[in-house]
Amino acid sequence: MTITVLDTYPAMQAILQAPTGRPELLREMLQPAAGMYRYFPGEPDLVAMHAMGSGFPLDRDGERCLEALEALHDADAWTRIRRALGEAAAALPGVTVPDIVVLLVLGDPGDEYFMGPAAGVVGNGSVPGYVYLNVWPFPANLARLEATAVHELHHNLRYAPGGVVWDPATVTVREQVVSEGLADAFARQLHGDELGYTRIGVPHLADDAVFAKVLSGLEVTGMRNFTAWVHGDAAAARFGATPVGLPTGAGYAAGNRLVDAYLAATGRTAAEALHADSREVVEVGRAHLAA
Repeated sequence: MTITVLDTYPAMQAILQAPTGRPELLREMLQPAAGMYRYFPGEPDLVAMHAMGSGFPLDRDGERCLEALEALHDADAWTRIRRALGEAAAALPGVTVPDIVVLLVLGDPGDEYFMGPAAGVVGNGSVPGYVYLNVWPFPANLARLEATAVHELHHNLRYAPGGVVWDPATVTVREQVVSEGLADAFARQLHGDELGYTRIGVPHLADDAVFAKVLSGLEVTGMRNFTAWVHGDAAAARFGATPVGLPTGAGYAAGNRLVDAYLAATGRTAAEALHADSREVVEVGRAHLAA
């Protein structure tokens, strides 16, 4: 197992200071992680994907981005992420951890959704072998760097070959809700509750109405329908999905409640539940909560 955290700091610094040719420099920086898009049809434009994912802009906010980049550097973000992922892999005995490439980029301070509802964090660990972290260095995000990376590693290993199969056409909201809860539980196991929860879900952890609403959509199928149920209406509006009446992070909050109940009922740790069946988690978790 090799965990490679790409040293994107000097590349981003050069891109943000370059008088010309920024798209080409960005494409060069992103190329080592291009495999994260291997399931996309055709060959996606890496620069376009960067923009779609709220990556730092190439034509504005240069000074603001350079200052934010230095904040990431001063926080020793790359080293901390590498260390956290190594420790997390060691906490999963018997689990085969593949080689992983980690891409850390700075976010877009002009993106209202990213800086507001998304709390300045976008992560993706769903493609085995790759972890993508897009962070704006708000103090709360810098404090959670390790937990954020570990959360995405959990996704990576849950869906690695031999683990849970994710079919975009038939996968259920239930699976993603449970996977977010399991990933947070793993991050909390290693880094504590204060840092381990995904920020967007925290405001709704005890909201029974939100919990009931998410439960009503657990059997919705098709990845295209997940944004509103898991991330909430603001994300749905941003990405062209249909809102369903849920606040930001609703699926994370519900997933944590279900998973915590499941772990309490079974006595398993989050690490031991890496590949737990989502239907079992929901059934056992709901029964435990109702008892």
